[in-house]
Amino acid sequence: MKNNSLLTRRDFLVKSFTAFSAIYIIPDIIPHASASKPLDKEVDSSTRWAMNVDIDKCVEGCSACVDACVDENGLYGFDRPETDSQWIRKLTLKDIKTEKISTLPMMCQHCENPPCCDVCPTGASFRREDGIVMVNQHTCIGCRYCMMACPFKARSFVHENLTEQVTNAPRGKGCVESCNFCANRIDHGADTTACEEACMNEGHQAITFGDLSNPNSRVNKAIDNKPGRRLRADLALKQRVTYSGF
Repeated sequence: MKNNSLLTRRDFLVKSFTAFSAIYIIPDIIPHASASKPLDKEVDSSTRWAMNVDIDKCVEGCSACVDACVDENGLYGFDRPETDSQWIRKLTLKDIKTEKISTLPMMCQHCENPPCCDVCPTGASFRREDGIVMVNQHTCIGCRYCMMACPFKARSFVHENLTEQVTNAPRGKGCVESCNFCANRIDHGADTTACEEACMNEGHQAITFGDLSNPNSRVNKAIDNKPGRRLRADLALKQRVTYSGF
């Protein structure tokens, strides 16, 4: 009688856990990992999202792209610059040969050969068929191997308990996160990111986003007009983010 009771409790726990797990993963993993625009169309390699930044048009002191990213993804800080998440940060660079000083936004470079995915022990860091590199918050264990592997320091770790979040960008303490090309927007039919939109609204036109597979896309036109280059091309990561004006 005792053994039968034990088996009953065990079966109950197994069934309850299975049901809970199914409910837990449905809201975000499935749509984001397997859908593109429109939502009923699966992501495939026929779409190749990319971004180009014209550093000659990037204005020193402008933070429109950073602010837009914060608002879009709910990256509200805790006034701790050393730990607050930054999906985009502005850098100031100086050419040691010409002494030219440039400013540019740095974000996840969405590599075709992403080192963050290579080192992830759980597969939480993954690359979609359309080229967007993302982090699955449900399977990230917070080991931060991806942060060490990224040569662009494009990833952040959530150190704090989060009280304010936006529904389109679920986040969690103990997880790594980074720019995802505004995947939620893209998967709902948009063809622009929050940072590109903000840059256009400021009149700078420094950031251009689009589909490389479409010869008439904004990003292709920008690159045709002013060829871009990849940062650290020697690493052969084949980033989908390029920079013009160097």
